[in-house]
Amino acid sequence: MKFRSSEILSDPVFTENRALYKSMGFSDEDLKGPLIGIANAWNELVPGHYNLRQLSEFVKKGIYRAGGMAVEFGVIAACDGQSCGHNGMKYILPTRDLIACDIEAMAEAHRLDGIVMLGSCDKIVPGMLMAAARLGIPAILLVGGPMAGGVSFDGRKSDSTSVSEAVGMLSAGRISKETLSMLEDNAAPSCGSCSYYGTANSMGCAAEAMGMSLTGSSLIPATASERFRSGEMTGIKIVELVKRGVTARDIITRNSLENAAKIMVATGGSTNTFIHLSAIAHEIGTDAETMMKIYDRASETIPSIAMVNPASCYDMEDFYRAGGIPQVMKELGEDIDLSCMTVTGKDLRENLGAWSDQFGIDRRVIRTKEDPFGRSGGLAVMRGNLAPGTGITKPIAMDPAMYHFSGPARVFDCEEDANRAILDGNIKEGDVLVIRYEGPKGGPGMREMYFAMKLLYGRGLAKKTAIITDGRFSGTNNGCFVGHISPEAAEGGPIAAVRDGDIITIDVENKRLDVDLSPEELEARLKDWKRPPQKELKGILAIYAKLAASAAEGGMMKV
Repeated sequence: MKFRSSEILSDPVFTENRALYKSMGFSDEDLKGPLIGIANAWNELVPGHYNLRQLSEFVKKGIYRAGGMAVEFGVIAACDGQSCGHNGMKYILPTRDLIACDIEAMAEAHRLDGIVMLGSCDKIVPGMLMAAARLGIPAILLVGGPMAGGVSFDGRKSDSTSVSEAVGMLSAGRISKETLSMLEDNAAPSCGSCSYYGTANSMGCAAEAMGMSLTGSSLIPATASERFRSGEMTGIKIVELVKRGVTARDIITRNSLENAAKIMVATGGSTNTFIHLSAIAHEIGTDAETMMKIYDRASETIPSIAMVNPASCYDMEDFYRAGGIPQVMKELGEDIDLSCMTVTGKDLRENLGAWSDQFGIDRRVIRTKEDPFGRSGGLAVMRGNLAPGTGITKPIAMDPAMYHFSGPARVFDCEEDANRAILDGNIKEGDVLVIRYEGPKGGPGMREMYFAMKLLYGRGLAKKTAIITDGRFSGTNNGCFVGHISPEAAEGGPIAAVRDGDIITIDVENKRLDVDLSPEELEARLKDWKRPPQKELKGILAIYAKLAASAAEGGMMKV
């Protein structure tokens, strides 16, 4: 059979190529192909990727068992959690584009026939999916799986974010230093992607929903033996896809992206999934306006049928044992496009028909469409005079009593100033924090306002204040918030005109975000607006600030 790699693996002109492979110990039998790349984001910095070196060995076993040749290479991966609250977070979103470009370059330079992408966390998974869509070769995404839940704290199993909440509690005198130290040691007891439904696990679930991962694989715990068996099966399946000629472009389609969006709404996934799905859509030529219509439609028609931390006390292992993404898709039924092709070589209907849940359905975690947790979706697109482009919120992570919130603006031009004001006790009940110049271009990098929400929670203000920003939020955030506001402040969006004391209203039910200013006053303020001076940028941040698309488009580097 002739593969993409056959040119360099069999043509006499490319004898040197074969010689170079043989210098590493590959045999003539190995060089018959197909040549399967393993793009492995393993490192010792990111807990979600710590088990990927071991997992890759099982992928290789599957590739060789199916008659392929496995070639592994490294991919960068940075941790959102370890980058929050400081300048390092500015680099996180740009890494998504670097990852996509890295994989593209390696796959094309070496004429890979197919690729397995090993990655688990926030920007790594979407970057890998962008690469798969761009390349258009057979590809499968395999995540490393979620970590175990931590010691009980504040009414639920703790996780890494519980420690940040506890910092706020300590500053308010609600816990002791000893409790904080105990939590530090026991909130994250194993490797894996964080045990809540943040962006890492949301994007793993989204990948499964769009058919780019094996059915039921996204939520297998990081330390479970089933994780390794899924790795071996992934290796087998990628060779099958190559031999059948089924590519990522056959799987990543407008309809499969809409399936992923609906699953995110139904399960209350991270708000960040919308910008990532838009960036992936861009790679297949689907425009931002189309994706925004998809999000709008999904948020209006798809009920909330899963309740997972931070929306409840149930973590990712609970979600997995409750039936996970296959059960959610079964519950939605014809609301999703079951004809979409998947990496199993079968469509969703066939996959779900063959799926059997080994633990039994837990209705505390996953409900039916007829008896949902809420008729409105878990994610919502907000508009208004402060968000003429878009704003994104997560109703399922809010107390319904906060679906309508009005209060005076407390304006901050960077995340650090807002965090300090919270810790110093300068934010009061009823305030609406406005954190701006944190968008894709303004940050640059569109940082997460993670700490601000966690500190407010710790100080007992989570249900008494709100935050709006042109930056992002972590998937673990709860409370009243609207992020991804566009146009961003750095481009003269209306959020740049807000002043301390202006009354801001968040109306979740009507999907509105407004400031109580007349059109004339808002226009006059923006006419007088001047962008604050920005520190000199260098390297990737300078490139990203110049090329970054808006949050409404996906925040990717766009040329």
